[in-house]
Amino acid sequence: MTMQNPAEQRMVAVMRDCPARAVPSGTPITLPKNAFVTITQARGGNYTVSYQGNLARVDGTDADALGLETEELDFGQVSEGAPLSEHVWDTLRTIYDPEIPVNIVDLGLVYDVQLEESRPGHHRVIVTMTLTSPTCGMGQVLTNDVRYRLGKVPNVDEVEVKLVFDPPWTRDKISEEAQLELGLF
Repeated sequence: MTMQNPAEQRMVAVMRDCPARAVPSGTPITLPKNAFVTITQARGGNYTVSYQGNLARVDGTDADALGLETEELDFGQVSEGAPLSEHVWDTLRTIYDPEIPVNIVDLGLVYDVQLEESRPGHHRVIVTMTLTSPTCGMGQVLTNDVRYRLGKVPNVDEVEVKLVFDPPWTRDKISEEAQLELGLF
């Protein structure tokens, strides 16, 4: 099911070779310079584009290749030490399903986040999450986004994503705000 605002869709020329990930496989691809792509969704600093009849995900750090302002995560002044839980959760809220305009936290896909020192001076974030369905093709894309984005959080050296299906995801896990946005009330 694709949920997007057609008014958001627009065609752009790729300004430089741009790394992307095929949707739903998550396979790394390159969108070539001067290729035309249609931006189908722009959420959380990420872009879903249509290229040659296929969808691809472009991270906001490569937005300049689409002629857009590059998205950088801003954590303010950060001191050495363990990563802040607030930074981790705020970063998870920047990750959107490529087809549904709701971040993975408000969609209810994130079950647990643990911060631990993996070895002296090195910190790991362990995210336990699920998908809307065990057969959802977005799993690889979303888990790659979690690893990539959390890897940019200050003082995070390692990210582990545990994909689980017990308990299964249900619509009641969606936040009230997201339910309103999706028109589920």
